[in-house]
Amino acid sequence: MTRRRSSLRPHPLSTAGRFVFIALALIFALGPVLYGFLLSLRPFNAIVQEPLNLIPSFGEIDFSAYTSAMLDPAQGGFGLGRFVINSLVVALCTIVLSIAVSILGAYAAARLRYLGRGVVNAIILGVYLFPGIVLSVPLFVLLARAGLTGSLVGLFLVYVATTVPVSIYMLRNYFQALPESIEEAAIVDGASLWQMLRSVILPVALPGVIATAVYVFMIAWNEYFYALLFLVQDRALWTAPLGISQLADFNVPVTVLLAGALAVTAPVVVLFFFAQRYLVDGLTAGAEK
Repeated sequence: MTRRRSSLRPHPLSTAGRFVFIALALIFALGPVLYGFLLSLRPFNAIVQEPLNLIPSFGEIDFSAYTSAMLDPAQGGFGLGRFVINSLVVALCTIVLSIAVSILGAYAAARLRYLGRGVVNAIILGVYLFPGIVLSVPLFVLLARAGLTGSLVGLFLVYVATTVPVSIYMLRNYFQALPESIEEAAIVDGASLWQMLRSVILPVALPGVIATAVYVFMIAWNEYFYALLFLVQDRALWTAPLGISQLADFNVPVTVLLAGALAVTAPVVVLFFFAQRYLVDGLTAGAEK
């Protein structure tokens, strides 16, 4: 018994190699971010004189790059703060409507039996696989006829249309992984379909719903092509990706570009930090039967 237990212990070299691999992965993943953050805290003149000096001195720390990136042009900035607010509004509204529609559609795709069920599921997956540039002309024509081009409402509807297929596809897997016995028990107790979905299915599938919501948020937050197509003429309605693209100009100091990029990344990092427990449970729930 003692020999068997000792044989199951990991070899010290394998353990050391694992730690070395994790350390190298962290260096390659977090190293550029840390380097950009340290550069954003230094004055631009100091970077030009000593570009390889990574650690700024205490008296050299300067947050003016962040204020320049976030303030409106009337205040001497580049207006990224307004663009971040626009992205937050569009992304949060997209999450609410897309998840609400996708829950109903995914449950119908996973549980209900109807004629052409397989064809409908294939169409949902096919729409998800369509490249955005193929759908750009039809979407632009529809919004132009509705008078919604050049507005955040039109962009919000486009994001909902593009995220609902992937949300349904992801949530369908989570609903299929749930045991049908809990639904049968709810029906025996006299619960209606809406009561069962609200009080039984959703609490159990909450990790999957939150994981899908985070994915939808990332799509709406980072999307650039449709935002450029519908909002390019009205700068006040630009989203964060459009605002970052303007900072890539040669006339913009590199410190302002790095500060803006980090400021735009911060909401996604905060969201992942608070939702990480649900993300781990939700990403593995769809693979378990």
